[in-house]
Amino acid sequence: MTQTTAETLQHRFDGPEHAPVLVLGPSLGTTWHMWDRQIPELTRTWRVFRYDLPGHGGAPAGPVASVGELTARLLAVLDGLGVQRFGYAGCSIGGAVGAELALRHPHRVASLALVSASPRFGTADEFRQRGVIVRTNGMEPMAAAAPARWFTPAFAAAQPAIVEWAVQMVRTTDPGCYIAACEALAAFDVRPELGRIAVPTLVVVGEQDQVTGPGDARTLVAGIPDARLALVPGAAHLTPVEQPAAVTDLLVRHFSSDWEDGSTTLLAPVPPAPEEAPEAAPAAPEGPPEAAAAGRPDPYDAGMKVRREVLGEAYVDGVLADADEMTGDFQELLTRYAWGEVWTREGLDRRTRSVVALTALVAGGHQASLATHVRAALRNGLTPAEIREVLLQSAVYCGVPAAQAAFETAREVVRQETTPQP
Repeated sequence: MTQTTAETLQHRFDGPEHAPVLVLGPSLGTTWHMWDRQIPELTRTWRVFRYDLPGHGGAPAGPVASVGELTARLLAVLDGLGVQRFGYAGCSIGGAVGAELALRHPHRVASLALVSASPRFGTADEFRQRGVIVRTNGMEPMAAAAPARWFTPAFAAAQPAIVEWAVQMVRTTDPGCYIAACEALAAFDVRPELGRIAVPTLVVVGEQDQVTGPGDARTLVAGIPDARLALVPGAAHLTPVEQPAAVTDLLVRHFSSDWEDGSTTLLAPVPPAPEEAPEAAPAAPEGPPEAAAAGRPDPYDAGMKVRREVLGEAYVDGVLADADEMTGDFQELLTRYAWGEVWTREGLDRRTRSVVALTALVAGGHQASLATHVRAALRNGLTPAEIREVLLQSAVYCGVPAAQAAFETAREVVRQETTPQP
């Protein structure tokens, strides 16, 4: 066994040095130790490579902005070790990395197993809300919620030591890295691309998984051409920990059947993927005449993307659903110009734009919009203490009565947004 810490990703090898490589990816909030009970059996055949997410398990705290960036870091480590082709099994966000590998780097992946995974993890609002709670309260709320999220009630009652071990993994995770990983999952959505995954794929899901349940698993199997489904009874989200023997058996059978012919060639260099002709750029949506005349792309799509990220998908969906003949054009104007032309500019980051928006709304006495933008400010990375300072400063320049009303609005919003859900 070798153990190595690198700037890119903390990782380790187990198993025979010249065996084919099998990469195991962890779930959010865990470490490579979540796969410990699979290692004795898997290392009979494979050289098993495990890695930690940034800021997890004592790994260097270098947050990643997207699943694609995390995948790139993993490939950089494997490239440095001379590993060109490998099998891959990943749990939860580790499964998202597996899907990303199969889509963007198919020549590297011999076979794939997606465990407790999904083509889209819940909603973007849900994961950004986690970020708000962690930014305000630290990792303790996530640690407290982990047992119910990861294990069935029967397992949690019967195995308190394992549950406490899992809670400690979450508790010791770097908050900034956890928040960044939540943002990465909020933006992850490969549903339209599943048909392009061309490697043999096993989809494993716990029968009682409430995070990425059987419905998500069936979406993966329906979309991936060569995919098989395995439903594991008596398991919730952290299936490899709760039902280790069942998961180990599934992985051994899956990777053995797909590698039984020529498996010893997996460490050999493979030619780079052939370059594909670039696809024609999709036609830009029809925009206002002045934009077309200036030769600029219509900012509507970019504005809608930022608007959803800042205000929340549920809020924006509700506003748009409520739009009618009277208000529809106004909503389009907001999306195109306020969000597409101004919020997308590079001159200020989103935190600073939130500060400006809060101050302007206090000055105007716009309490309903202020509540919306206090939520947005929390999602954009401001802490409740920083929002308090913005409102104090506003009191000096906008007036005490306006600031007093703003404090009442902000206090209620912060309470709602930063209180962990039971």
